[in-house]
Amino acid sequence: MGFRVSFMNNQRQQKPTLTGQRFKTRKRDEKERFDPSQFQESIVQGLNQSGSDLDAVAKFLDSSGAKLDYRRYAESLFDILVAGGMLAPGGTLSEDMICTEFCVFKAQEDMETMQAYAQVFNKLIRRYKYLEKGFEEEIKKLLLFLKGFTESERNKLAMLTGILLANGNISASILSSLFNENVVKEGVSACFAVKLFKSWLSEKDINSVAGSLRKVGMDNRLLELFPANKRSSEHFSKYFNDAGLKELSDFAKNQQSIGTRKELQKEIEDQMSRGDTIKDIITYTREEMKKSNISEQTMVGLIWSSVMSSVEWNKKEELVAEQAIKHLKQYSPLLKAFTSQGFSELTLLLKIQEYCYDNIHFMKAFQKIVVLLYKADVLSEEAILKWYTEAHLPKGKSVFLEQTKTFVEWLKHAEEGGSLAQSLFVANLLLI
Repeated sequence: MGFRVSFMNNQRQQKPTLTGQRFKTRKRDEKERFDPSQFQESIVQGLNQSGSDLDAVAKFLDSSGAKLDYRRYAESLFDILVAGGMLAPGGTLSEDMICTEFCVFKAQEDMETMQAYAQVFNKLIRRYKYLEKGFEEEIKKLLLFLKGFTESERNKLAMLTGILLANGNISASILSSLFNENVVKEGVSACFAVKLFKSWLSEKDINSVAGSLRKVGMDNRLLELFPANKRSSEHFSKYFNDAGLKELSDFAKNQQSIGTRKELQKEIEDQMSRGDTIKDIITYTREEMKKSNISEQTMVGLIWSSVMSSVEWNKKEELVAEQAIKHLKQYSPLLKAFTSQGFSELTLLLKIQEYCYDNIHFMKAFQKIVVLLYKADVLSEEAILKWYTEAHLPKGKSVFLEQTKTFVEWLKHAEEGGSLAQSLFVANLLLI
């Protein structure tokens, strides 16, 4: 009896097992194994068969995209096309995989050849749009590996990159890799940049290059191509001037100057908001003007922008003129300190015209501002007359000339004695 109970308990405790034929996973459900070596073998074989005929290379790459997984192996594909094989970290070729001689690094070192290779990449990415991002990432990576390449390989890559940038195949944001400390030290970044910009500027003018740099915020970072101890506008200018890239040198110098002026304007605005005295602001501004080699004309324009940016303006046209006059009365001594030359006065007048045109609620305030600054000895009658007769901007020309017509006529004939009505009108203006 005990044996039967024990036997029955054992039977109940036994878990059922699945027997019989196993279900096979369907082919399309299987996850493909990541195998770059097989992909590389196919690409290398195709390149070797195409040889140096780049049209044949382009056709091979075009047709292979239907059979080979470019999306998965984008990095391997671009490594092979540039370096001949897959790259290990640091930029050396992986030894355990086959390579090809038909690639950018093994090609002739001249612009014509690099332009032909750029066309291969252009056709490939145009055909397979999804490769665009992977290609940019590849170029960024290659720039980080520059120290691992030979000088000739770097030169070819620089020329190719310049052409690709000119053609719009890649964004100038890839240049961020050149600011990496490992590439910057020993002058590798700067040397590479010379070749790259020469190539780029052979295809496009400096305005186009500058526009591409500004678009991605690289226009103010070019000094970072040099180590910290050489990161000055003087060193940059000399280095790129000596390399025959004066336009790039002048562009970088101008950007540096713009950056300095923006910082200075911000500091003047901060001084105003803190309530610093006009005397202190003038002293500080003169010191900075001398230190940064800024002209009086540039400085008075900058001060005007600071003065007008330091206050919250009323949106009602009838109230803003009164607010502007009160504000400018306070800061007219500051403007006067930087209008010792006729050109500076004219610069200020043009800035006022531009500001009143761009800020529509100031359109009717133009004349009152000019009269106030005339009365405060900031603007002379010579400067006002020159502005009126020949030096004004097209912006709002008819409106502003009509506004100031009576005042200008009075200035012309004040000594001779104008009409009574005219004199009364101007006298009323001068009561501002």
